[in-house]
Amino acid sequence: MVFRDASTPASAPGTGASAPATAPYAQVKQFLKQGLSVGRWEPGARMPSESELVARFGVSRMTVTRALRELQNEGLVTRVQGLGTYAAHLAQVSSTLTIRDLHEEITARGHRHYAKVHLARQERAPAALAPQLGLAPGAPVFHTLIVHFEDRVALQCEDRYVNPACAPDYLKADFTRITPTHYLLEVAPLWEAQYSIQAGAPSNREARLLGIRIDEPCLIIVRRTVNRDIPITLARLVHPGSRYRVEGQFKP
Repeated sequence: MVFRDASTPASAPGTGASAPATAPYAQVKQFLKQGLSVGRWEPGARMPSESELVARFGVSRMTVTRALRELQNEGLVTRVQGLGTYAAHLAQVSSTLTIRDLHEEITARGHRHYAKVHLARQERAPAALAPQLGLAPGAPVFHTLIVHFEDRVALQCEDRYVNPACAPDYLKADFTRITPTHYLLEVAPLWEAQYSIQAGAPSNREARLLGIRIDEPCLIIVRRTVNRDIPITLARLVHPGSRYRVEGQFKP
């Protein structure tokens, strides 16, 4: 998910053509969205009030309300009646691909989550992976390999690389008590998340760690997160297809 708007191109001088005027509500929305993208308001920070926006743009309160409502529907802000509008934590974006802590997802079903850490160390960034984390090939990178269980059933094999600049104490965390997702959302709040989802076969190592056949279909998610143009992490999450499903909800 990339939260960007394309700007409307201006008319070329001397052509006589004019670009369509941007609707007033869209101008307000773009102003706020741009401010969020550059970190003008940190997650949880109070944003300009409706009255301030009305005065700034010379528009009606109804226009401002529409802009804020659309931003809220996109998960970029939260609005509290009587208190104002606040920059949202993007991990809470409501969409088909909500970033959720697996521990919370499992406990919400009334089951027990535990994790087995197979690898947690600093390595040299492979040449093929380094650019995705904004690193030079061979630069230090943190690498963890963890299997998550729901009760006694292996649910996810998480192979994750982390940019040390974003989470310097990452390897000090006890990932049998806190998930990497939860830890990183606390120390390096994300602004942008990119997903790749496919059905495929596990690697030999993944199949062994999950206790499944090498030909068992899996749901494979590759997720990369970024905080203000600085890559945070790249994770490959492999779920046995018979044990996991993606769920969401849509309300018009």
